[in-house]
Amino acid sequence: MSIELGHFALILAFAIACVSALGGLLLWQRGERLAAVMAQASILQFVLVSVAFLAVVQAFVSSDFSLALAVNHSHSLKPLIFKISGVWGNHEGSLLLWILILVLFGALVAAFGRRLPADLSNLVLGTQSLLTAAFAGFTLITSNPFERMVPAPLEGNDLNPILQDIGLAIHPPLLYAGYVGFSICFSFAIAALVSGRIDQAWARWVRPWTMLSWIFLTLGIAMGSYWAYYELGWGGWWFWDPVENASFMPWLSGTALLHSALVMEKRNALKIWTIFLAIITFSLSLLGTFLVRSGILTSVHTFASDPTRGLVILTMLAILIGGAFLLFAIRSPSLRQGGLFAPISREGALILNNLFLATAVGAVLVGTLYPLLLDALTGTTISVGAPFFNFTFGALMAPLLLVLPFGPLLAWKRADLVAAGQRLMGFAALAVFLAILISALGGVSISMVPIGLLLGFWVTFGSIAELIERSRLGRIPLGESFRRLAGLSRSIWSTAIGHMGLGLTVLGIVAVSAWETELVTTLNPGETAELAGYVIHFDDFEQLPGANYMADTGNFTVTAPDGSTARLHAERRTYVASGMPTTEAAIQTYGFSQLYLQLGEPLQDTHVIRLWHKPYILLIWIGALVMSGAGVLSLTDRRLRIGAPQRARKASETAA
Repeated sequence: MSIELGHFALILAFAIACVSALGGLLLWQRGERLAAVMAQASILQFVLVSVAFLAVVQAFVSSDFSLALAVNHSHSLKPLIFKISGVWGNHEGSLLLWILILVLFGALVAAFGRRLPADLSNLVLGTQSLLTAAFAGFTLITSNPFERMVPAPLEGNDLNPILQDIGLAIHPPLLYAGYVGFSICFSFAIAALVSGRIDQAWARWVRPWTMLSWIFLTLGIAMGSYWAYYELGWGGWWFWDPVENASFMPWLSGTALLHSALVMEKRNALKIWTIFLAIITFSLSLLGTFLVRSGILTSVHTFASDPTRGLVILTMLAILIGGAFLLFAIRSPSLRQGGLFAPISREGALILNNLFLATAVGAVLVGTLYPLLLDALTGTTISVGAPFFNFTFGALMAPLLLVLPFGPLLAWKRADLVAAGQRLMGFAALAVFLAILISALGGVSISMVPIGLLLGFWVTFGSIAELIERSRLGRIPLGESFRRLAGLSRSIWSTAIGHMGLGLTVLGIVAVSAWETELVTTLNPGETAELAGYVIHFDDFEQLPGANYMADTGNFTVTAPDGSTARLHAERRTYVASGMPTTEAAIQTYGFSQLYLQLGEPLQDTHVIRLWHKPYILLIWIGALVMSGAGVLSLTDRRLRIGAPQRARKASETAA
């Protein structure tokens, strides 16, 4: 009965979304009375979709195999956490999660948008309802998660063993919250184009939602990277997979949108560009949806292989995104450009930042889609791999990292570049010294590694230059400097911390790329191997039962260069229901570095062992966490609370 209740709830949510979309987009000038109805409709959509989602969760948890989705993607022996996460480990369930997050963001706007002008609120919630209606309709017609299985089997087919990991419980919800969160920015862009209300108050409203979505997307990408690193057994943290690129492109454009919205908020400039970025960022999120569900890719990331569904998605995206860009083309000539500023200014630095990020998006987009288009049009199969992306993306990011520390030190409207350079001179010298020292100690020959280290240290040290400048550290008594630091706004702190996190990630990427060492060998119990000063002793081999698998486990003792020892356990699992094997790597952390051990397939009486030493690899993910933490700190700034300024409503009422 709960399945039918969930199905009915989703149908009702779809119907309400259709009516709400028509009302919000056609009757948006009806004022406060319509705004109250639209807010209630958005909250009701969230309640109904929550009921639908929980009905599917309940079926998975209780192993109700009358539900076809549970039959195809669950098993009664699975641990509870994997039963729940298995709900979105497939095409139909992940679409339902997407819709749930979509209506959640709409409900949040309704709940926290009381200070938003009524006409703008109607348009935003109407656009959000239109997106909900499109995805709910697609789900109900082509990807119904509530289909029954008659007769119901006694047991399910199980979930892909690779997905039976805590990463599935964390990575997709975070990633979807980032993807779908940008729908709010898209809805605000459409509302601005329709109403013509594009001002600093609009930017102040949009920027917190952009920041919130960017935080979730950053965490989602970082979690996905670490999940692939430890679960797939390849020892890699990024593969330039087309679906990885599909999540990375909206992150790049979202980062550009954050900086562009800042210029618009502070200087009332870059209006057209900010609107364009808001549209393109969500468009790239939808592109990722198409790549994952169209069947044109074969990847561990993909959910569906039905070209019919892919055609429907493509048509839906063409209507939504094509309509948005058509509206943009019609309305943009009538929009005022805003304030003027000199090229050497903080606005100029942020525009340069946007230029590099937008070009990087274009490069990744071409490298991702060109092979797919060529195959579809001519049947020619080519591969655009890591060398292309590393060279192209690296060439674009190097100058961006070089100019990054200058931005916060430049004044708005007009600035002195020489003065900013003088303030950074000491940090530049320190970065050069450390890059040369570490390169020499690491034994790096002539290569790009010293340049990468230099850029990483430069961004990391340069991020605190504004803090030191504002606190006048070293020029006034120490206590007074600390009081000045404590009095700085959280947005200033978040900028410094965010740039520092980027620098840490760059250092981690350069270090692991330059000094990673690998050993592939065969060992029997009782034998040892050595890698980068670590001695690995193969203690014994045993077979152990798991919750729904059998594990061949290799037990190892690792002796570090400092004499400390650690026990490692690497596994090869075979799952009962599907018979599919997986590898579970053993990872031991030493500071910011890790020793990575994978148990390979047995060869007669011996075992293949793969070992990697990955120096400072944790800095990659620590940097991402630091960047996300900086975003959270920015959201706590009282000037960026999720709500429009009160004066925006007063001004609109006065104008009326």
